[in-house]
Amino acid sequence: MLNSLKKPIVPILLFLFLATPALAAGLRVEMPGLKSGDWLVSEASSTPTWPWYLERLSPVFDFSLASTTILASSTPSILTTPLASTTPANPNVLIASSTMYLEMDYTKNPGWKKIYWFNNNSWQALATNDYPSENKVRAEFNSLSGRVAVLARPEILTSGSASWYKYKGGNFAASPDFKKGSVIRVYNTKNNKFIDVTINDYGPDRIKHPDRVLDLDKEAFKKIASPADGLISIRIEPLSFSLYEDEIINPINVSEPKITAKSAIIIRESDGSIIWGKNQNQVSSLASLSKIVALKVFLDTKPDLKKIVTYKKQDEQKNYEYCLPGESARLKLKEGETLSINDLMNAALVGSANNAVETLVRVSGLSRADFIKKMNAWVKKIGAVNTTFVEPTGLSPSNMSSPQDYAIITKEAFKNSVLQKISVTWTYKFTTRNTKKVHTLTNTDRLLDLKKYKIIGSKTGYLEEAGYCLMTRVATPRGNIIIVNFGSDSSSASFRDNEQLIRYGSKILNK
Repeated sequence: MLNSLKKPIVPILLFLFLATPALAAGLRVEMPGLKSGDWLVSEASSTPTWPWYLERLSPVFDFSLASTTILASSTPSILTTPLASTTPANPNVLIASSTMYLEMDYTKNPGWKKIYWFNNNSWQALATNDYPSENKVRAEFNSLSGRVAVLARPEILTSGSASWYKYKGGNFAASPDFKKGSVIRVYNTKNNKFIDVTINDYGPDRIKHPDRVLDLDKEAFKKIASPADGLISIRIEPLSFSLYEDEIINPINVSEPKITAKSAIIIRESDGSIIWGKNQNQVSSLASLSKIVALKVFLDTKPDLKKIVTYKKQDEQKNYEYCLPGESARLKLKEGETLSINDLMNAALVGSANNAVETLVRVSGLSRADFIKKMNAWVKKIGAVNTTFVEPTGLSPSNMSSPQDYAIITKEAFKNSVLQKISVTWTYKFTTRNTKKVHTLTNTDRLLDLKKYKIIGSKTGYLEEAGYCLMTRVATPRGNIIIVNFGSDSSSASFRDNEQLIRYGSKILNK
């Protein structure tokens, strides 16, 4: 065996008092020249914590060589060369190296599994091969002792189902886990045929298909199954890849979320209890998150959503008290164009159009001053006592709230089903009634387009003074959670912050 290895042999002398302890079920250490009884393996007496986004699928094991004395004190304990046989002079003296493997059993889980080594007070992933049909993983290792466990990222699927669709006509696939350009080997578990595909699309929808690993281009599907099968059972082996989740988790060795937002909160909606918070009572500008309260007050006037109203240029002039023309998100309407109240509400929330909010205020039947007064009265009534509005859109930096206050606002405002539905609409299209101009609006919350979470309430916000703000309300198997982050560094950071909090809150709530 040694002649086939290309690495040079650098001897390391070990004196072994060989023992044959019973191995703990779940971990096997393999090294040429050594027997299983040469290793001491046991469950760890104390379990170090692991990063919050990982799920433990095995016991934590400690292992080491049995009663080992290293004769050469200058020899490192980390092995770098192959193992030779015992020396003729002394059968208990071995020449050792890194040709060594760990094999571990795990509880059933379709997620991304690796053997992790606890080293320097952090868990480090080893290059791991997964054998889901046998519920085991295997990894090369290069240390004579260690503390190891099988940890998984359950949101990243490596086994489950796959379907097909027509797209580019080649060896391609869509994945919600692996970024475009990743190369994945896909096995049909029924016939063990496989094909290597390049990810070139995002999907499938994990909310609708929670066990769907990926979707194959029809041409790729035909190479491992008949299109008539429709849906097949697969396992995957990533060959070269990058993960969407790696944008969210940074740094990796953390026991709770690390976010750029200056303040944030996660609450359980049913009782308002705090799951996690960061400066959650800190008051700051809330930007366009103000619009949720404005539309809640408007809906309290019991409007006819089908009513046709006329746009007036004066509505957007109110916006320019706080910004220059062109700086404000607006619905492009001209004086005298007509549209429904429902169109305006969708423009205000889906497109975050500031002029649409002012039009709604004007047609509400209340004076603008009374409308704003009602906004302030309502938030105080529900317990959001540190929230203040000076105008209805969020353009003024003097509109102030805190993540904890805004979580209370979200909990109460989304008792209105109309508000809930509009806030999570991804695209909305309408035509002005008199001029027949078509308008297509796309939601400013891109998390809705990922379709990874059951989001049942949403609003983005941005002002220079506020930073990037985001609220999401998410349904989980054990109830709804509300996530609010204020003051993220950038739009992409705000989405990463919020998604990390969605995952963390869902995990804590559903333990």
